[in-house]
Amino acid sequence: MRSAAGGLAWTLVPVSLTRGVHVAFAALVVTSALRYLTNHGPGGRWWLVVLLTLGVGAAYAVLVVLARRPATAAAHVVLGLLLAGWLVLVLVAPSFAWSAIPLFFVCRSLVPAPGAHVLVGAVAVVTGAALWQLSGGTDWAAAVAPLVVAVLLSLAYDAIVRQATERVRLQREVAVLAERERVAREIHDTLAQSLSSAVLHLEAADQRWDDPSGDTRDTARDDVRQAAVVVRGALGQTRELVHDLVEPAVARDGVAPAELEAAVLSAARRHVPDAELTVVGERTGVGPDVAHALARIAQSAVANTRRHAGPARLGLTITYLPDAVALDVFDDGRGFDVGAVASRTVGATGGFGLRAMRQRVEQLGGTITVESTPGEGTVVGVQLPAGAGREEGAR
Repeated sequence: MRSAAGGLAWTLVPVSLTRGVHVAFAALVVTSALRYLTNHGPGGRWWLVVLLTLGVGAAYAVLVVLARRPATAAAHVVLGLLLAGWLVLVLVAPSFAWSAIPLFFVCRSLVPAPGAHVLVGAVAVVTGAALWQLSGGTDWAAAVAPLVVAVLLSLAYDAIVRQATERVRLQREVAVLAERERVAREIHDTLAQSLSSAVLHLEAADQRWDDPSGDTRDTARDDVRQAAVVVRGALGQTRELVHDLVEPAVARDGVAPAELEAAVLSAARRHVPDAELTVVGERTGVGPDVAHALARIAQSAVANTRRHAGPARLGLTITYLPDAVALDVFDDGRGFDVGAVASRTVGATGGFGLRAMRQRVEQLGGTITVESTPGEGTVVGVQLPAGAGREEGAR
């Protein structure tokens, strides 16, 4: 089994389990070596046991390193050396057979099925034979137990890896959905709103164009020119969006108050040229994500106002609080039933604006309120944490 990233499968297993397996292998090998030296003393083949113990330990350590890299033939070569050294140790001292339990885990991690099953079975058979010999040929349970343990550990290992793989898959799906939502918000708050504003200008120009009055025709030309300005802005926003998708911008430490206010006012005036901005409180820098969100929310709210409310007056207020910044967008237009709009299903006819604003605010841990009554205007209020990493100079 392989990880989603191309590494060995034990990278999918909880770190606590892999560490436990590594510690268990080291403890069992060292204990078996000490048992052999204690029982046989300095005579016999003690030097061979020591050398093989060191070699097996070194091979296992190399495998631990290789497990964090993409699977290669080198891992299989080292695994072969490890198993060969372990087999000789078992022939010399049968007590080394107990270290087969962590080796089951290693074999399942480095060799894909069905080869892993064959390898684990072979290790289990060798282990059973060694333990049967260690018991003096009288304990048949010792011969069978390793096979049973191997089967149980393999089943448990498969279940752990399946769960880990599913978790990785779900995390990827969540990340993809989040990115789709982000791109949808950017398109809605920039291209869709700008093009909608351009359409309104062109429709107004079309209605006035055939009027014989010179003043009315001049107004129509102004509408066409304004539509051209909006479309050019939309083109620039498209380029920015494409550039951001290909090469995401590196976040700065903070955005200065003047820069934030200019961005918010510029976004609003793309749709309502005479929009006014009021600043309240002690001006302080904010995080780049906060500044971006406020500019996009201002653009979306003002575009919705122009398209639906028909206001005589529209204003924005930025309020600097000790640990937060608030934006209010208010108008004296037609207003609407907030409950009816909130329950509307997003579709081809619209309905994404408020949802996109709420998503932006929720992702940054802020709050948003929408107050409106038919015939009495609308107020959209947003409050966001100012954000960590403000520049001391951005004040």
